Amino acid sequence: MKNIYRIFTLMMLGLLMIPNMLNAGNDDRRGTAGMPELLLNPWVRSAGWGSVNTACGKGIDALFSNAAGLGLNTGTEGYFTYSSLYKNSVSNIAFGLSQSLGEKYGVLGLSFTSMDYGTVEKTTEGSPEAGNNGTYSATTTSIAVSYAKGFSSAIYFGATVKLLTTGISNVTATGFAIDAGVQYRTGENYEYKFGIALKNWGPSMSYEGDGLSIDGLLGNSNHSQTVEQRSATFELPSSLNIGASYDLLFAENTNRITFAGNFASMAYSKDQYTLGIEYGFKSFFMLRAAYTYEAKGTEDIFPGGTGVGEEGTTNLVSGFSAGATASWPIKNKKTGRESIITIDYGFRSTKVFGGIHSIGVTFNI
Repeated sequence: MKNIYRIFTLMMLGLLMIPNMLNAGNDDRRGTAGMPELLLNPWVRSAGWGSVNTACGKGIDALFSNAAGLGLNTGTEGYFTYSSLYKNSVSNIAFGLSQSLGEKYGVLGLSFTSMDYGTVEKTTEGSPEAGNNGTYSATTTSIAVSYAKGFSSAIYFGATVKLLTTGISNVTATGFAIDAGVQYRTGENYEYKFGIALKNWGPSMSYEGDGLSIDGLLGNSNHSQTVEQRSATFELPSSLNIGASYDLLFAENTNRITFAGNFASMAYSKDQYTLGIEYGFKSFFMLRAAYTYEAKGTEDIFPGGTGVGEEGTTNLVSGFSAGATASWPIKNKKTGRESIITIDYGFRSTKVFGGIHSIGVTFNI
């Protein structure tokens, strides 16, 4: 029965991935997708590891890379993160909550992310000078429901459905996307791990709202009429991720060094290759680093002459990333139950704007 579950899960995921595999890496499609915010990892622990944890991610932190990792949660977990982007001009917050429903029923997760672009001075055709018309703000939000289940101690499947909204007060775009993935673990201590995930698969989106309407006069008459401009549709930045990792355990398994790799086949941007290493002392302290290499292209939106990045790069986030984790167990003297509070820090280098700094707090009960 376990083998049947494995074969069925892998076959279903493979069918979903076929369209993306055929279109990935197409230079003609590069840069045509919308909502690039979906490519920014909000969960600090994996973000500081270059999102290389497709095969070995656990709990809420795995939701960006591979939702199957949520199935490894055995209790209640809460995760809050804050990221500062573009030299503090943009902020991103995320909150996640997961609850194990028991070995038979799997794990359910809820998450919310919001990116705030700050305030912008309004200008109009009649008043083009900034400072005379007030301000407006732009945001991008995602509300997601995730579910993951282990079909055995070796194979886990997970999926996420995300409701997406982006825009300003009078012009917004709304849509949804699906993530799905599988993790497989093997070895005496499950030290060998493999993962595959499809991310941001969903229908195209377009902007709507009163901000796309204008009032104009018909010909030479005094009769005015409201005309609504149509917004072009845009696709979501879907990708296929394939990853593997190996845990080197020593000192009676109290110390761990994990080597991980990930290949991201991007449907609307260049493919990326990431290698990472993480040291962990039990579950109390971890240090990690990774490097993401982006396949070169013929054009460069971050030319070397500006002193930023490598020739031929087009994605903002690539290159070096690093992070650290510290955890403290807290024991309830009355019930004897132990809870764990965790602090995470992550840094991601960017081609411009000085990198992304993130901090997160996790509660496990």
